[in-house]
Amino acid sequence: MHRKALLTALAVAASFASAQSHLVDVVYGHKMGVALTMDVFTPAKPNHIAVAFMVSGGWVSNHQNINPMLAKIFTDKGITVFEVVHGSQPKFQMPEILSDVNRSIRFIRANAAKYGIDPNKIGVSGASAGGHLSLMLGAYGAPGNPNSNDPVDRASSDVNAIACFYPPTDMLNWGSTGTAAMDQPLLRVFWPAFGITAQTPKEKLAEMSKQYSPIYGVTAKFPPTLIFHGDADKLVPLQQSEIFIEKLKGLGVPCKLVVKKGAGHGYIEGMVEDAGACADWFLKYLGK
Repeated sequence: MHRKALLTALAVAASFASAQSHLVDVVYGHKMGVALTMDVFTPAKPNHIAVAFMVSGGWVSNHQNINPMLAKIFTDKGITVFEVVHGSQPKFQMPEILSDVNRSIRFIRANAAKYGIDPNKIGVSGASAGGHLSLMLGAYGAPGNPNSNDPVDRASSDVNAIACFYPPTDMLNWGSTGTAAMDQPLLRVFWPAFGITAQTPKEKLAEMSKQYSPIYGVTAKFPPTLIFHGDADKLVPLQQSEIFIEKLKGLGVPCKLVVKKGAGHGYIEGMVEDAGACADWFLKYLGK
């Protein structure tokens, strides 16, 4: 993605907006002696809806990609935004990354009163790997442990609505039925996120591919889901979103796929408007 151009577009949109407050490096957990943090953006007039934005690209997450201007598109509509940074690959692999993002939702829910949000109105968003993590939360978010001494661990990591961009959804069927994602040369750069090496047995590779594909966790209770995806995406095929939405529709889950004509992975044109549409999706399904 041409980050500079996107930031410029977001800045133009934000220049006409109202104020938001910004809390930096809010600690939501610890691991290996390191703090896990998020930034919190609070609107001038909160409507008690929360959105957790997964700051992740290629399952790499860093504080430099926290984006106040993106948050402003949501806070201008009354939504409180939590931009979540997780442990990055290759240091951390999928089990640890998923543990982090589940912990972030539990933290938001456990601290709902502190941040002026409704614990039953938590949405999640992200792009690419961030979209994948959003859908994994939708599929595999879970109740908390009522016996934990940690109040955060006692809270659920379920999310109540999703709006995301060009997410991987089925690594066993990548672009076509039976095509394994991790066999594709273009995707080998992401092997470390899954703990894959050239020596990983085919059976283990298939097992992991299914385990970390959100489509296999979809049920009729899946949250209302909006996905944006370009039809010229060469990294994550449009088919990934098409089959996911098809499955949701078959189960009667409220959902929508917006296909961006001629758009590739990490598209820029129209992103400000699309982010606004995501905010409207959360208002529709969480604003009741």
